[in-house]
Amino acid sequence: MNKMPVLQCVSLAKSYNEGPVDLEILKNINLTVDSGERISIIGTSGSGKTTLLNLLAGLDSPSGGKVLITGSDLSELKDSAKAALRNQSMGFVYQFHHLLPEFTALENVAIPLLLRTGVDVKTARTKAQFMLGRVGLEARSAHKPAELSGGERQRVAIARALVTEPALVLLDEPTGNLDQTTAQSIHELMLELSMQLSTAFIMVTHNMELALSMDKTYQLESGELKQVN
Repeated sequence: MNKMPVLQCVSLAKSYNEGPVDLEILKNINLTVDSGERISIIGTSGSGKTTLLNLLAGLDSPSGGKVLITGSDLSELKDSAKAALRNQSMGFVYQFHHLLPEFTALENVAIPLLLRTGVDVKTARTKAQFMLGRVGLEARSAHKPAELSGGERQRVAIARALVTEPALVLLDEPTGNLDQTTAQSIHELMLELSMQLSTAFIMVTHNMELALSMDKTYQLESGELKQVN
């Protein structure tokens, strides 16, 4: 029996009304991502990569087509149901870590679990500590973001994205704010964790070397998504 894809885009399109004409950003995007599959998306600035990620996350609504996450059609869900689906099935890593400065690394990682109904503080902290260990930061759990290096902060962000054991993680230039050596280390960590946890990754990046190390690479150009390798 075939497992249901983690993500499906079917004829996805996005346009904005700019006066007398519609500005077409994305057109006829079709994409299927299976459990544990690692996908990269490249494209020039302004090509619509972040717009596409926002549609995949249900943070924006398409002009046409649909997005299904673990079989659920985002267009059929109310905002509260979308938020619940994001918390249950998705994780997010951005170029800037977006950690809460007043909380420790452990507390930042535990937050997605604490947003769930029925998860107590002790369980959340235990799982967060375990995930910090997976990213090599167990000894830094009591440190606040300002006390961590850029690479360490991004590792905390990755731990936060993975602590709920999501089916899919969306990454928007996750190494774009790091030096080359640290970026390579972070990327290798993400690849390792995706294999261990069977989590699917969709990563937007300008780094061609990193992009081509994923299972499949797509280029977004003139609003269309085409597979490169």
